[in-house]
Amino acid sequence: MAQLYFYYSAMNAGKSTALLQSSYNYHERGMRTLVYTAEIDNRFGEAKVSSRIGLSSPANLYNSSTLLFDEIHTAHQREAVHCVLVDESQFLTREQVKSLSEVVDILDIPVLCYGLRTDFRGELFTGSQYLLAWSDKLVELKTICHCGRKASRVLRVDQQGQPFKEGEQVQIGGNERYVSVCRKHYSEAITTGSLQAIYGNQHPGQD
Repeated sequence: MAQLYFYYSAMNAGKSTALLQSSYNYHERGMRTLVYTAEIDNRFGEAKVSSRIGLSSPANLYNSSTLLFDEIHTAHQREAVHCVLVDESQFLTREQVKSLSEVVDILDIPVLCYGLRTDFRGELFTGSQYLLAWSDKLVELKTICHCGRKASRVLRVDQQGQPFKEGEQVQIGGNERYVSVCRKHYSEAITTGSLQAIYGNQHPGQD
């Protein structure tokens, strides 16, 4: 029986790598997958999912107006779809999460979503909020803070490594803009306005 899965984490936990591995496993068994990624995130080129270890796959793009159920239903009628995989699923809207639920319940196709749980302020993204509420299976992909604790928060930093407390929720970036840390070191960095409490004089990204 098909289910809706949400694989969530802080940044740099290998979400895209896990998605690509899952898609490969289906292909290895002669099954067809549909891969989606957010149109807004084109850091690694348009219409593809890429991992930090060099793996990549072509992908369909979605934005806030994409009718996911209709697209998947049409593709499934042309040729059977055995799994749908969605990268950057934190950017889904409430209605799109509902549509993916209907892909599972009506079309009987498993849907695997991969994304961040919270933003740099510790607030839930819209897509993550409804995936946490409605998914059949929740799976946390873990990454670690520099101190060895589980990294559950994400800091957004400027070019000098100073953390932001406020700002727009969505601002695309990678390791040069975001640092995954534990709750303790997130609080310390926000309180002091500096990453020095975490790294000392060694700024993240420096040799």
